[in-house]
Amino acid sequence: MSQSDLERRKSALLIIDVQNDFCEGGALAVPDGSAIVSRVNAMQDEFSTIILTQDWHPAHHSSFASRHEGKDPYSLIRMPYGEQVLWPDHCVQGTIGAAFHPDLETKNANLVLRKGMNAAIDSYSAFLENDQTTPTGLYGYLNTLGITTLTLCGLATDYCVRYSAVDAAKLGFEVKVRLSACRAIDLDGSLQAALDDMHAHGVIVED
Repeated sequence: MSQSDLERRKSALLIIDVQNDFCEGGALAVPDGSAIVSRVNAMQDEFSTIILTQDWHPAHHSSFASRHEGKDPYSLIRMPYGEQVLWPDHCVQGTIGAAFHPDLETKNANLVLRKGMNAAIDSYSAFLENDQTTPTGLYGYLNTLGITTLTLCGLATDYCVRYSAVDAAKLGFEVKVRLSACRAIDLDGSLQAALDDMHAHGVIVED
């Protein structure tokens, strides 16, 4: 096996939440979200291991503003596990909004990881729920395959991509984020905070 083949086998592409509700017209649309789909599809040719994550919330999830009387979407509250942004209802299990973008290539995926299924805890990261304690199982899966390097793309840069990248770095992976295949919500400076956080944890941010 050549060095390039070995490196390819130890690398994986982690595609974060490219779902209808995060694209134009969706319940929690990320500006220009659908523009990344062709780029994400092209990136898949670089990897032999591909993982898709999918927000998959039960109806009436505790992170939905509609569950908190008098609270508006994008306001902050304190949950037992810490500060939580309240979101519009989105990516509810089994809905069109929770489905992957129709142009996203999914046939190459080795794993589809659904997250945010616990109604009491939100889940930005692909590795840990927002309590920073409950694992999703992704670390064990990647470790079993001998994966050491992860490249991330998807939606949104400043939330699920950010927290997945930082957790991956903390777990010992070499982590890269391909910004040209990401888009951000940028809520009150959250994009810059995300970039600073990823840099601080050794994540390589590429164009």
